[in-house]
Amino acid sequence: MNTVWLLTVNLAAVILMMVIGWLVSLKKDNVTVVDSFWGMGFVLIAWLTYAIAGGNTLRGLLLAILTTAWGIRLTVYLSWRNWGEGEDPRYASWRAAHGKKFRMVSLYKVFLAQALFMWVIAFSLQVGILAQLPNRLGWLDAAGTAVWALGFIFETIGDFQLAQFKANAHNRGSVMDKGLWAYTRHPNYFGEALIWWGIYLIVLSIPGSWWTAISPVVLTLVLLKMTGITLTEKTILKKRPQYQEYIDRTSAFVPWFPKRRTKSDTFDESGRSRHSA
Repeated sequence: MNTVWLLTVNLAAVILMMVIGWLVSLKKDNVTVVDSFWGMGFVLIAWLTYAIAGGNTLRGLLLAILTTAWGIRLTVYLSWRNWGEGEDPRYASWRAAHGKKFRMVSLYKVFLAQALFMWVIAFSLQVGILAQLPNRLGWLDAAGTAVWALGFIFETIGDFQLAQFKANAHNRGSVMDKGLWAYTRHPNYFGEALIWWGIYLIVLSIPGSWWTAISPVVLTLVLLKMTGITLTEKTILKKRPQYQEYIDRTSAFVPWFPKRRTKSDTFDESGRSRHSA
């Protein structure tokens, strides 16, 4: 099977899917619908690759099943979370900046950009499902599945805890810092990173597949530096300046014990500790 041909077919498939998503966003006048297409794009890539590869390896089936479990859960959760809500402030600000041109700008800046990132992040997944050898599962497959499971549990619990927090009217305007959120400001992002590093470990069982590390590396960089932590926290700080104190004492990504407040800590009107860096 020609890997380049397979990658090309999958790229065309996710581009088509995201163009459909863009058309839906035009109908709803809300670009946030793109969230519902993210997880399912990987599910599409997984099973399309599995079908093209002939579906004759346990590793390929394992990768397709793991991706499907993650993709469906994420899609259901994000669709439920966004139902009846307005447009994500990040997209709303782009809409305001571009005016009438935003309808076309959103096609390449949001939907096609995500299609490209989706395809790159899925490199390890595509290579893993396509490979015919080794045809037996080994310790790397077990280790990768364990890391994937830890990430899946972490992401699921983080999302559930945040949903419960938001459902309580008494928490309106407050900062979520309980449960997993006490140890990392973004347990859902950390869990998602673990999921893709786990998939990479499984694929690492295949000789010559080391280069697919580009998949979890790109995903991690997106979460840390692009549309993940950086952009999310910038948006939150505009609404809740007190979030800065949470930033000062809580790990951004990798879970760790929070810093303790000292009696000498005082906070200015923005909520920022005057003794913080």
